[in-house]
Amino acid sequence: QLQPVESGGGLVQPGGSLRLTCAFPGFVLGPVGVGWVRQVPGKERQGVACIDASGSSTNYADSVKGRFTISRDNAKRTVSLQMNSLKPEDTGTYYCVTRSGYSCLYGYEHWGQGTQVTVSS
Repeated sequence: QLQPVESGGGLVQPGGSLRLTCAFPGFVLGPVGVGWVRQVPGKERQGVACIDASGSSTNYADSVKGRFTISRDNAKRTVSLQMNSLKPEDTGTYYCVTRSGYSCLYGYEHWGQGTQVTVSS
């Protein structure tokens, strides 16, 4: 089974940038979509971005459109989330999650442990 591992989180000032990376150590990532989900304490989890297995189709939450970019390198078996123009409301734990099929229409399957992103002055 795929076990995503996230990295790249940290503390950043508003307007700054971070790049999150998801890896799948010890496994070959199959033809599945991969998404990033944000968890804020006391709030419902929110899908932030998703990319299909080929990398040709992406989608984003309205709150991050134009600021975040999801990409993948299937040869390296990694998925990244470039986060620019960060806002305090972007703060949360970001999880890398595989989908159960090729596109982002499929449900969530395997979750990473998460990486913390804090946007604060």
